[in-house]
Amino acid sequence: MSIFNLKNKSILITGSSRGIGKSIAHQSALHGANVIISSRKLDACEKTAQEINNDVGSEVAFPIAASISDENQLNDLVNQTKEKLGKIDVLVCNAATNPYMGSMLDMPSDKFDKVMNNNIKSNQILCNLVLPDMIERMDGSIIIISSIAAIKGSPILGAYNISKAADVMIVKNIATEFGHKNIRANSIAPGLIKTDFAKALWENPDILKTVLGATPMKRIGEPDEIAGVAVMLASDAGNYINGQTIVVDGGTTIS
Repeated sequence: MSIFNLKNKSILITGSSRGIGKSIAHQSALHGANVIISSRKLDACEKTAQEINNDVGSEVAFPIAASISDENQLNDLVNQTKEKLGKIDVLVCNAATNPYMGSMLDMPSDKFDKVMNNNIKSNQILCNLVLPDMIERMDGSIIIISSIAAIKGSPILGAYNISKAADVMIVKNIATEFGHKNIRANSIAPGLIKTDFAKALWENPDILKTVLGATPMKRIGEPDEIAGVAVMLASDAGNYINGQTIVVDGGTTIS
C-alpha cells in the first residue's frame, strides 16, 4: 500500500469549492479520502462535490456551506462534518480573503480587521475545534495554506502578508504543544498560482512580468501542484514533518 494512500481518512477543507482547495479535495478523494467541500455558497459546494464524486465513481465528497467569518458557522461546520464522516483526521485551512491592494497607509481599519479575522482567527478557531478529538485519538494532521507572502514584504499586500506570517506561527505553536500527541501541523506557502483568488495578480501584466522575472521556472503554478504537497502532509508520507512551512513557488523566493 502506498504511503500516500488516504483510504479511510476524513478530511475537512475550507474554501474548497474552487481553486487550490478544490484541487486538494479532488486529489485527496482520488487517493481514497472522504472529503468535505466547504465555502460560503452551498450551490458551489454541491457542484464541486458532484464533480469529484463523478470522477472518483463513488460518493466521497460532501458539501457543507459555511462562512469562515462567522464563529457559529465554524462550529456548525465541524459538528456537521463529524456527523457526516464520524471524525476529522485532517483539517485543511485554505479559505482566506484579501479585500484590499495598496499602501498600508490607506487601508481602512474594517478591511484590516476582516483580513485578520478571516485569515488568522478563523484558522485558530478551527484548529481548536478539531484538536481535542485528534489528541484523544493520538493522531491528526492540520494543514494551513499560507503563502510566500509570509516571508516576503510587499508594498501592496501588507495586511495579507501579516496574516499569512501569523498562519505559519499557528502551525509551529500547535506542533510544539501537541507533537507528543502525534499531531502534525504544517503550512504550505504557494507562490503565484493560477486561481480566481489570485486573478488580480496574474492578470496584471506588470505584476506577472515581475513575478516571472524572479521565478526560475518562468511560469506561475497550478492548483494541483499545491494539492500534491497537501496529500503528502495528510498521508503517512508526511508523518515526520511537523511545524514546517513548505514553499511551493517554482523558485521565486530563492532568486
